[in-house]
Amino acid sequence: MKNRTFIIITLVVLMQQFAEAQSAVNMNNQTEIQYLSGTGKDNMVAWDFYCSYGMNSKKWTKIGVPSCWELQGFGNYNYGHDKRSGKKIHDEYGLYKHAFSVPDDWSSKNINIVFEGVMTDAEVKVNGKLAGEIHQGSFYEFKYAISKLLKYGQENVLEVKVNKVSANESINFAERNADFWIFGGIFRPVYLQVSPKDFIERVAVDAKANGAIKADIFSTSRKAAGINMFLSGEQGNKIQEIKIDTIVKANGKWRVSGQANNIKTWNAEKPNLYVLNIELLNKKNEILHSKKVRIGFRTIEVMEGDGVYVNGKRIKFKGVNRHSFYPSSGRTTSKALSLEHVKMMKDMNMNAVRMSHYPPDVHFLEACDSLGLFVLDEVCTWHSPHLDTEVGEKIVKETVIRDVNHPSILFWDNGNETGWNTELDDDYAIWDIQKREVLHPWNIFNKTNTMHYPSYHIFAYDSYAKDKIYFPTEFLHGLYDGGHGAGLDDYWKQMWNMPLSAGGFLWDFADEAVVRIDKNGTLDTDGNHAADGIVGPYGEKEASYMTIKEVWSPLYIEERYIKPSFNGVFRVENRYHFTNLNECKMIAKWVTFDSPNGDDSLNVFSESNINLPDLIPSAKGVFMVDRPSGWQSADALYLTAMDRDGKEIFTWSYPIKTPKQVNDALMDCSDNGAIKTQIKDGVIVVESGGINYSFSEKTSLLIAVKKDGNIIPFNNGPIIFDHKDKIESVNVRKLDDKVEIITVFESTDKSPNWAVHKEYSSDKIKWTIYPNGLLNLKVEIKGKKIVNGYKGITFSFPESEVSGMKWLGDGPYRVWRNRMKGTQFKVWENDYNNTVTGESGFVYPEFKGFFSSLYWAKVKGKNNNGFTVYCNSSNTFLRMLTPQNPTPKTDPKARVSPKFPIGDISFVKNIPAIGTKFQESDKMGPQGNSENYFGNDDNPIKINLTFEF
Repeated sequence: MKNRTFIIITLVVLMQQFAEAQSAVNMNNQTEIQYLSGTGKDNMVAWDFYCSYGMNSKKWTKIGVPSCWELQGFGNYNYGHDKRSGKKIHDEYGLYKHAFSVPDDWSSKNINIVFEGVMTDAEVKVNGKLAGEIHQGSFYEFKYAISKLLKYGQENVLEVKVNKVSANESINFAERNADFWIFGGIFRPVYLQVSPKDFIERVAVDAKANGAIKADIFSTSRKAAGINMFLSGEQGNKIQEIKIDTIVKANGKWRVSGQANNIKTWNAEKPNLYVLNIELLNKKNEILHSKKVRIGFRTIEVMEGDGVYVNGKRIKFKGVNRHSFYPSSGRTTSKALSLEHVKMMKDMNMNAVRMSHYPPDVHFLEACDSLGLFVLDEVCTWHSPHLDTEVGEKIVKETVIRDVNHPSILFWDNGNETGWNTELDDDYAIWDIQKREVLHPWNIFNKTNTMHYPSYHIFAYDSYAKDKIYFPTEFLHGLYDGGHGAGLDDYWKQMWNMPLSAGGFLWDFADEAVVRIDKNGTLDTDGNHAADGIVGPYGEKEASYMTIKEVWSPLYIEERYIKPSFNGVFRVENRYHFTNLNECKMIAKWVTFDSPNGDDSLNVFSESNINLPDLIPSAKGVFMVDRPSGWQSADALYLTAMDRDGKEIFTWSYPIKTPKQVNDALMDCSDNGAIKTQIKDGVIVVESGGINYSFSEKTSLLIAVKKDGNIIPFNNGPIIFDHKDKIESVNVRKLDDKVEIITVFESTDKSPNWAVHKEYSSDKIKWTIYPNGLLNLKVEIKGKKIVNGYKGITFSFPESEVSGMKWLGDGPYRVWRNRMKGTQFKVWENDYNNTVTGESGFVYPEFKGFFSSLYWAKVKGKNNNGFTVYCNSSNTFLRMLTPQNPTPKTDPKARVSPKFPIGDISFVKNIPAIGTKFQESDKMGPQGNSENYFGNDDNPIKINLTFEF
């Protein structure tokens, strides 16, 4: 027994020793990374630093690396447009020093020092000796072989001189005269790349949707005699060997091809990834070096006169442009930030992103690979003059070599908006084994037309380029609260249904508001240059976020209104490209809401799962919502759709009751109490329920409201907008249970100009005061077929007295005529703020503006002087105060500063649209038009309100 135990223990020890030895061999055969810097904005390493001038200059001190030195309190700030506006262009340089050690046993290794990004020209020395030629270009990874420069087992000194302004003028035009913030510094990580002497320098892989694999393996090893490949999962589990069908070796490159079986393809909806393990073998089949490459199997085809295809499916880009940026760190980001941004894009139901206007951090592309976004990868140029060919060739090579294996990348962008050097167009294919096609963003080029910022009538698409695949690589340019979601519904209806449209890319993802260390930490967007995001600088969700989420929902529900005849049927279209609709889930909730004095929670009346139909992509069908017993007693129906991963696609809300039905159950117009009325000195005074109302005897406008001696500053209304009719009579009727004040305007012609038979009617205002203090208002206004301006009424209430608002209606964001989607019908509550979207405040949702589908609103006063209004009329907008416009010089044509009506709190039947940075709303589609077509109606427009003070 003792012998058996001894044998078992011996075997275990031997197995452990073998495993450790094998692990050591494997580690010996792999590339090791040793960071000299930190890994991002939240993980920096202190290096010695000297700045030539500006903040904290002309002295040696410490700086965190990676970073943009301005955000660390050094040098000077510049925006790319500063030169054209006559501002000084700062050209300080920075000197970096960092000591590091390497072990003795690395002397048998091949060692590179890798810089992921330096702004702008970098001269690198190791132990006083140049590592190689000066690198030019900010956004490109570069490396030097430094094995011969190192002292093994000793301390080594790294020195880097960084010139913020390049010695190459074409680099400055491309990167530093552009429409974005420009910084200086080692802004991306720096590390040592340690490999065996016989090593794989790099790998380029083309993995097709049918499982075919082609790879270029670069190695100059003289010992290398063969290649082995196998697939594993991302967790390391081996899946299958790849039998190599062909292998060709020439000029330091192995071209191999093989076939993988039973693979799952990669696409933006189902981003299946694998790890391709590549082993460089000697003659004894021993592993010299192994390399892991994360890949996705997918096939890209750009079919001329047809569309962009991924894995045989024609796709439409639901995309956005994105800068690598964070307010407190500039261009230095982090893996966590990349994941956060990609998750937000996916949450908005986007499927694509354009790298504007330079290659991003590697971890951003990795996030696109793993979470599923199509990518346009771009070389940094800005208008003209373009990059010179010599430096451009290097930059293209560095871009493609670094990014070639990311399945998310579908196209290369050779610069931006005329910035392309056409001599470089063919260079991408030299380094790209997949031979992806090249774009000229905003240009007609090869098979595509990517023209920027089209007006709505682009969709006539009848020019000489009408056979080109059209997708604007920038459209609906955001500025403050304009663009993005405003206009998207109109544009997307055309893009989705136009055969040659491949979608488009909104400009842009986030406000580039930088922290100004030199200005007490204020956030600076350089006027209107960088206030153009869907989200705020720190990721705050602006209103367009939710609009985009609804418009770009891959589960499209046809417009539906729930009336008493509702049969439970909804028409639906599958707007996925690769997913059957029955892979998604949907929940129906029938809900009721509390009163203005209740809480904000939902009361779920009934909840059920919905069986979504078996619909392949692009197919249409119906689904049925079960109607529970007594469903008419619910206030609203919510439909929440979830994707195959359980993430919310969108929640649609449908009011069931009319405003009057909801409010009748909340209001008490009892006859308890006494009413006193007197008319004196031109004022009608009515006392009721402890409230004193004063009205003008001449106009019946509300002059003042007092409750228990406290002034409630709601007055000067109702003023009917654009109203010129003269008052015919004002009558006071004292009844047993109420007092009525009725104003009748002169009878005027309401018929069209061309009509032979004339019809006349009078507008009316009717106040009703009840014994318990409730005040009801009914206004009748002649209808009009075509309306310019506003139809509705307004009152005064000083903004200085408002502290917040609680309401039942659409929210929580304000709306514009061409940005109605993205809201949800429920009880909302917002505190007062004076946010100027994208410019100041940065508190969202914005408090002031237009809010749709008003049922009731409780306006909170700062001095116990608020009130509640019940809106008993359907399809009424609440105007809550007047938003502060951006600085006038930043919106000189008022494209994103719609004109608000007089007054402070209004109730209207129509609202204005909002434009973009470059477009008036009238050029953005039907919903953007300044004319409202109401149609012909024999009945007047009615607004019925009840006030509770």
